[in-house]
Amino acid sequence: MIHKLFTGLLLAVVLLGAFDVFSSKYDFRYHDQVAVLMYHHVHDSDESSSTITSRLFRDQLTYLQKLGYHFISLSEFKAFHEGGAVPDKAVFVTFDDGYESFHQYAYPILKELGIPAVNFVVTKELADPKAPSIPALSKEEIREMLAYKPGMFDFQCHSDNLHYKEEDKAALTNPLGTEGGVSYADRILSDTKACVGKLNELYGQAQSATAYAYPFGIYTTASEELITEGGIRYAFTIVNEMATRASKRLEIPRINAGNPKIQPEHLHKQIMLRVQRAN
Repeated sequence: MIHKLFTGLLLAVVLLGAFDVFSSKYDFRYHDQVAVLMYHHVHDSDESSSTITSRLFRDQLTYLQKLGYHFISLSEFKAFHEGGAVPDKAVFVTFDDGYESFHQYAYPILKELGIPAVNFVVTKELADPKAPSIPALSKEEIREMLAYKPGMFDFQCHSDNLHYKEEDKAALTNPLGTEGGVSYADRILSDTKACVGKLNELYGQAQSATAYAYPFGIYTTASEELITEGGIRYAFTIVNEMATRASKRLEIPRINAGNPKIQPEHLHKQIMLRVQRAN
């Protein structure tokens, strides 16, 4: 009887230890890394592979908060990349495309939860934000969000007019058409300067727009050099990894969180798996 009791206790200890190991695989604290999350469109009636509902968006963020994640701003991310400290389990929320839905659906949730974010804007749409098939943010909406707790919400470059492809070739990385007598380098440089200039005007000060998200996540060494010459210091990709200080300044990875199939628990596990890979 004593032998059986001892054996049973030993088995329980082994199973408990195995459970702890399994649980900790998806629940340990990481440091000196940032999970940069990528979203596009938060909307309660539109549907696509890059559109999530406001309920799912809220559920993802509150779930991460309950698990002890800490959300940082663009300025805090830049400081981290330059050698500064960030909290353990740091997360940085980013949006691409500058859709009006950010103001309608995401912004109220982010404000309520106290979570900073950056939206990468296609600045040509500022001239007529209702014209695109998916309406874009207006200048007035951007100014409103910039004024709310300055530094909490940022708006950066997704190009001025390079968010398109011709015959599956991205405008940022390929000479397209006749170029109208303008060289590829001049076209990319002038577009970047236009994007930076329009956003700096909304900020009301120079050197505010210094970050860029590559349209379609496509970039080359040449395009990196040209956007840098145009005033960009940090650029974000769609490479699905954690961001560390070793990440190249113009090739910062991001984890996709904006697919409607990504439930909160799945997002947490995706982050943890990438932390382990980074380690």
